[in-house]
Amino acid sequence: MTVSPLALPFPDLAPIAGVRIGTARTGYKAGRTADDVTLVELAPGTTVAGVLTRSRCPSPEVELCAARLMGGRARALVVNAGNSNAFTGAAGRAAAEAQGVRVAELLGCGVGEVFQASTGVIGVPLPEALALAGAAAAFAALGQGDFHAATLAIGTTDTFPKAATTAAMLGDTRVTLTGIVKGSGMIAPDMATMLGFLFTDAAVDPLFLQEALTAATAKTFNCITVDGDTSTSDTVLAFATGAAGNAPLANWQSPGADAFAAALADLCSQLARAVVRDGEGATRLIEIEVTGAASDASAHRIAMSIANSPLVKTAIAGGDANWGRVVMAVGKAGEPADRDRLGIRFGTTLVASEGAVVPGYDEAPVAAHLAGSEVSIGVEIGLGPGRARVWTCDLTHGYISINADYRS
Repeated sequence: MTVSPLALPFPDLAPIAGVRIGTARTGYKAGRTADDVTLVELAPGTTVAGVLTRSRCPSPEVELCAARLMGGRARALVVNAGNSNAFTGAAGRAAAEAQGVRVAELLGCGVGEVFQASTGVIGVPLPEALALAGAAAAFAALGQGDFHAATLAIGTTDTFPKAATTAAMLGDTRVTLTGIVKGSGMIAPDMATMLGFLFTDAAVDPLFLQEALTAATAKTFNCITVDGDTSTSDTVLAFATGAAGNAPLANWQSPGADAFAAALADLCSQLARAVVRDGEGATRLIEIEVTGAASDASAHRIAMSIANSPLVKTAIAGGDANWGRVVMAVGKAGEPADRDRLGIRFGTTLVASEGAVVPGYDEAPVAAHLAGSEVSIGVEIGLGPGRARVWTCDLTHGYISINADYRS
């Protein structure tokens, strides 16, 4: 598999106290040689929060996570790669439930504290025997794996492992936040991303952890798109072990709450953009900023209309400064817009203003900007205070090749 030209080097990640990792290979998908099951053991008392796909056809694992999040506590995470177990009926549900029970038995915890995720081909039931054997093998390997191994084991069409880390000071206590993510295609998240798992040694009450994660997701994972398609399996889970020993963060008034929330948002932002960098067939990372919209929500919808436009994305792939396609995408968004107030820029160059090309427009600096690996598009609506920023990638022949052969 060719590594994305936008790939990032894997960062140095410190271990998180209260987290042990094991990975194993079961053979869920023929031809896959990497490990495909990951087990993470979490210290007693670990709190959990999550954001999940709003797809009306979710996997059993998503449904199980949704139910178990109500408890607010976690002792384990198990992730299968190569099989999404989505749209698999009673057999898929039974296999997921059996794997959760096996993990609970191995760790001596309640099944309600076991969180599960699967990713890969839709419509193929998770093989229960492999799922159980994989859980046992990953349990035997606990402590031998690390975040790098886990990131590789949860990947599917990913071309490079994606992870990030950050820290925050909560009073006199330094806490660490580390996350891993997988995703390359079927990326237009609605309350999550493909699969993302965040870990911190901070002590955080589950309700506040949920509030902070939801807020972070709105500005990060929900602001990326590769192809406009939302997965049946999208899941982001945050786990707080409490091992740092800080006074637990209970709400936004708790000392250090703002610092923790900012660090969590930064972590999510790093991970979200890494997913776009690994967009299937991508050669350019595209940032789209919309200002002057009627509201922030309106700006977001306009930005996503631009980001999901195949015509805009293919123009960028070809280095074509076709700003008319951006106008098209603004117009089709269904949001308030006035043609004669519209302004568009590529990079720092204003190309259109007040509904027309700017006098003396020189395309040379725009062409130079589009030749780079990172492209920015700015749109001024001219109607109000709303603003939004989203990230996408270009659309190349590589995307077609990857997805035409996905099941083979």
